[in-house]
Amino acid sequence: MFLREVDDALREDQLATALRNYGKPVGAAIVAGLLALAGFLWWQNHRDSVAGTHGEQFTQGLDQVEAGRLETAGKTLEPLAKDGGESYAAATRMMQAAIALEQKKPDVAAKGFAAVAADGSVPQPYRDLATIREIATRFDQLPPDQVIARLKPMAQPGNPWFGSAGEMVGVAYMKQGRNDLAGPLFGSIVKDKGVPESIRRRVQQLAGLLGVDSIEDPNKVVGVAPAAAAAAPAAGGQ
Repeated sequence: MFLREVDDALREDQLATALRNYGKPVGAAIVAGLLALAGFLWWQNHRDSVAGTHGEQFTQGLDQVEAGRLETAGKTLEPLAKDGGESYAAATRMMQAAIALEQKKPDVAAKGFAAVAADGSVPQPYRDLATIREIATRFDQLPPDQVIARLKPMAQPGNPWFGSAGEMVGVAYMKQGRNDLAGPLFGSIVKDKGVPESIRRRVQQLAGLLGVDSIEDPNKVVGVAPAAAAAAPAAGGQ
């Protein structure tokens, strides 16, 4: 019992000494940690609240576009282009350019798409889409070599934009008289099941004009019913 009492007294003395030496720093650290946690929780709640507001505003703008109220939609979306955060700002700028295109303002639209494509702070998927839209908007005004230079990196099998980029690159090759490059590219696009059917159908026609056989099975011609596909050889032989 005597030894226990001595041990307890020693521990109490050590605790008192530790509190005298480290009590204030430890207490300050605990308070600072609690304040930091409170600040983080407030910031997270504020961020979620702002994101919800931005989402509602963007949805409202989309509804107005679908209803044909383009001017109103432009005004609704304007604040998001500046203060909508990384994702909403990029999507809004793309939407503004698309609205300009619907309003028959191709130069304004192309400028908007180009700005998004050149903005390094914008996520890459948005930049790639903006590049596709810009080139498509200005395709007739751009030299073929510029179209090829900008879109060729995306005109590769496996790229999400292979169909759209490849189609424009192929047509640019045709403008240059390089059908030997355009034909195989069109054939690759047609055979890529990941490319939207509408693009495959258009490109299949271009491939046919260049003498490239892109049909693996006559009964599975893109966009053509089996009966029509079966009649195609007979029609061609007349």
